[in-house]
Amino acid sequence: MRYSRVVCVLSGGGAKSAAHVGALRALEEWGLAPGHYIGTSMGAVIAACFASGLSYEEVLVRVSQVTRRDVARWSPLAVLGTFSPALLRGDPLRETIGALVPATRFDELKTPLTVTATDAASGQLVLFGAGGWSDVSLVDALYASCALPVFYPPAQIDGRAFIDGGLRAVLPLDAVEQFDPDLIFAVNVGPVLEKSAVEETFLPAMVRAHDMSTRIMMAEQIAETIERWRQSRVPLILVEPLLEPGTFAVARALGHVEEGYRTAYRELAKWSEEREK
Repeated sequence: MRYSRVVCVLSGGGAKSAAHVGALRALEEWGLAPGHYIGTSMGAVIAACFASGLSYEEVLVRVSQVTRRDVARWSPLAVLGTFSPALLRGDPLRETIGALVPATRFDELKTPLTVTATDAASGQLVLFGAGGWSDVSLVDALYASCALPVFYPPAQIDGRAFIDGGLRAVLPLDAVEQFDPDLIFAVNVGPVLEKSAVEETFLPAMVRAHDMSTRIMMAEQIAETIERWRQSRVPLILVEPLLEPGTFAVARALGHVEEGYRTAYRELAKWSEEREK
């Protein structure tokens, strides 16, 4: 069977999202080209890089040059402690997203892209781009998808506040159905319960505790979503690399890329064998 409507779904996961780069390289080597990308948080940023038309090599170079200071710089207001609106400044992350992704608007992309975020007032999942609100800045939408509360200030778009899409859909499989795929390639690098949640030692103890509780809820959400979609009529290739935890551990990017490639290639080979039976 020839698959003409391959939808690629990339999860959130902070620095671990570098694994998406390797996974997409494996997908390319198997001769499968995404006709649509759906991404959350940093997974949306990686998706936007490829949807812009960048090659694997070009994305790899850009991702490998990101430093922790590029994405995690203390806000001057952090000295206010619990009264601070956010621990980290939003502008360095926004600038880094702009440096990673060459396109500035959704209509400049070569492949359709859907980015998820959460409406801070209603708590509802919001789709930007294809199938959603597309008349917005691509960088604004991507920053909104990455704006995890406590760490980053919300994104302000058209008078509304938006925060990390992972609060509602770390692995946004539920956004797939409206695009009528015949194959789903999903890469999950989100939190898992087996991993330690307290690895960002540069963060205050209270923030690490908040981070741990958020990860537990996200991990449960991911597990429920995957179980539901395994029953779908649409074939699902699920890639879940085993990665060292670290939301801001961008120095591990190349290792994550390699593990993403190895895991994706293995899952693609397994899928191919099962299809031929």
